[in-house]
Amino acid sequence: MSRPFTYAASGVDIDAGERAVTLMRSAVEATRRPEVVGGLGGFAGLFALDTARYRRPLLASSTDGVGTKIALARQLDRHDTVGIDLVAMVVDDLVACGAEPLFLQDYVACGRVVPERVAAVVTGIATGCRLAGAALVGGETAEHGDLMAPDDYDLAATAVGVVEADAVLGPERVRDGDAVVAMASSGFHSNGYSLVRRVVAAAGLDLAATPAGLDRPLGEVLLEPTRIYALDCLALVDRFGVEGVHALAHITGGGLAGNTARVVPDGLAAVLDRGTWALPAAVALLEEHGVPRAETERAFNCGVGMVAVVAPDVADDVVAGLTGRGVPAWVAGTVGPRTGGDAARLVGAHR
Repeated sequence: MSRPFTYAASGVDIDAGERAVTLMRSAVEATRRPEVVGGLGGFAGLFALDTARYRRPLLASSTDGVGTKIALARQLDRHDTVGIDLVAMVVDDLVACGAEPLFLQDYVACGRVVPERVAAVVTGIATGCRLAGAALVGGETAEHGDLMAPDDYDLAATAVGVVEADAVLGPERVRDGDAVVAMASSGFHSNGYSLVRRVVAAAGLDLAATPAGLDRPLGEVLLEPTRIYALDCLALVDRFGVEGVHALAHITGGGLAGNTARVVPDGLAAVLDRGTWALPAAVALLEEHGVPRAETERAFNCGVGMVAVVAPDVADDVVAGLTGRGVPAWVAGTVGPRTGGDAARLVGAHR
């Protein structure tokens, strides 16, 4: 008689999935907001939006992943930071329109559920949610043993936020003479890692070594989690209002100029001076190994993870406010008439 078919023999271990949920439960519950209804275990996450708090609320949503940075996490067998990256990618997109992140749901697909690894990933997601003030109201862990290698996994998340209809930030508010305030990135964030990994492999760089100019091993630098700006940006809007803070741009794929251009209206251009900050040593290292400057500025954030376009009379106070919250910031440029060319461009040389 042939052996009976079982789900586990087909590559799906239900018991391992249940153990992973047990291991991550406390981290998820630590993200709870007062509006969350129920707990883990339901078929859907419930969130009681208090509409009495708003005049005309708009819901905002964002979906993203971490990309091939996960390959480095697997290579270094460290899985507690990519969850923070995942949250940052979605909540920092949400706040770009002025929305407060409310809640997030994650999706983890893997070749084999290793409870401790899944729990490490989701604990990182929970950490990111706490940093963003968002609740982690649920998610899904899917085991795809016949589609993915045992140690493979991928991440995605969707976040939902809320913003008043008359407080949406964007290019419609940007004016001639506005200042562009840059906020420092924590590293490469979660963009350009296909290029990063290719250069590291081609140059034979040792992830455990500390190259000249870096203050810790290269692998640690490359796994540094994405800075989450959401609460810092919301604090600016709360303090200065939409009269002071006109637009926010999350600097992801496409680089500083490409993403800043998305919040500049027709007829105007943002000019950003490289001389106001130093090129990060890790980016310079990749340039030393063959990546042209034009490519680094298109693939990487090059040291700036978010920009705020603000009224010129509050620019210094915006910088001071961000710095006081632990986010290095500076005035990097201005908005003026567009005389042809792109809506945002970089000029000068780095310090």
